[in-house]
Amino acid sequence: MNAEGQTASPASAGSFLRRGGLWVLGQAGLMLAVFALAFVFPGDRRRPAVMVCAVIFLVAGGLGGIAGAVVLGGGLTPLPKPSGKAKLVRHGIYGLMRHPLYTSVFLASVGWALIWQSGPALLSALILGPFFDAKARREERWLREKFPEYADYARRVRRFIPWVY
Repeated sequence: MNAEGQTASPASAGSFLRRGGLWVLGQAGLMLAVFALAFVFPGDRRRPAVMVCAVIFLVAGGLGGIAGAVVLGGGLTPLPKPSGKAKLVRHGIYGLMRHPLYTSVFLASVGWALIWQSGPALLSALILGPFFDAKARREERWLREKFPEYADYARRVRRFIPWVY
């Protein structure tokens, strides 16, 4: 069902796929793996230094996610292809990095795996890194098609880590 309580039509399912729905499904699968594997394969959890790092990752991921969601407001979508009415956002946290939401999910996932000190969960979280890099590259091709000014923005603002990458 959609937001109005109506059943999704085959046309909307096609739209989901055309706008990058398979990327969303892959991301959801990896995030579910991080979450579940931590419970199935928990580690020792008696290393305070690892717990401190975990909390730092979780807090940084949470704050970055909130900052990105607030700036996007009603334009927030998990789909990588921009909708017809999308606007290019270059202020707030988007002035520091082009994909703060991907960065936030990655950081929070690593933090979650470290809280549980689960090797399999951490491996799944680390796989999110190259996954998000590939998803962001695809998204950026669509953004360049829709917004001619995106190329200049991409030259000035790094993808995931301000001033670095």
